[in-house]
Amino acid sequence: MHNFNDEELDEVINSDEVFPKLSHLGYPLFDANGNLEITEEENLEMLSLVEKKFIEILDILRISRNDPNSANTPKRIAKMYVNELFAGRFSAPPKTTIFPNRKKVDELIISKGITVMSLCSHHWQPITGECIIGYIPGDYVIGLSKFNRIVDWFSRRGQIQEELGEQIADYLMDLLKPRALAVVIKAKHYCIIARGVNEVEDKALMITSVMRGLMMDDVTLRHEFLKLIEN
Repeated sequence: MHNFNDEELDEVINSDEVFPKLSHLGYPLFDANGNLEITEEENLEMLSLVEKKFIEILDILRISRNDPNSANTPKRIAKMYVNELFAGRFSAPPKTTIFPNRKKVDELIISKGITVMSLCSHHWQPITGECIIGYIPGDYVIGLSKFNRIVDWFSRRGQIQEELGEQIADYLMDLLKPRALAVVIKAKHYCIIARGVNEVEDKALMITSVMRGLMMDDVTLRHEFLKLIEN
């Protein structure tokens, strides 16, 4: 196997010969934070194949499956990745009902404490934290619980946090067409806690924000939003 240096990788990064567009089974390959709904049959096939590969990984790591704690680990890992941590890659978007803004609400609506459970696409380590969404409605409003479902759908993929916020904001802009929108994510990254620099957990916090519409253009509004969420 050839080990590419950085310059060689730059030359071949878009090469089909090195990075194919189809899997060995003929399925399309797509970005870790992308989405392509699969059938139940494809799900079962994926679970079986991932389990077999993790059996190989245990073998390479010299972990005996005679150890009762490791006997069913490959099956558990397969279910965790396919049906939990990467579920947003393979499932349809959550059903989301929007309602007419009958009272012409034109003030900030903020939802805090939305759980983020994602996976770093670089090292496959957890990204855990909170998402805060604020918006001023246009013609539509949305039930607050729907924000949780949308954030979870986008989170359950391989990610970098910067793109996760952008994906959520794009989706909400298309869905609600709000006058103003803000998506703030505060999360811990275990790729710098469990490995690498081994940062202390309480200090390993990344904060990203995405502002759209009036939230970007109106400095007073943006300051009001940031003041309301700071605690």
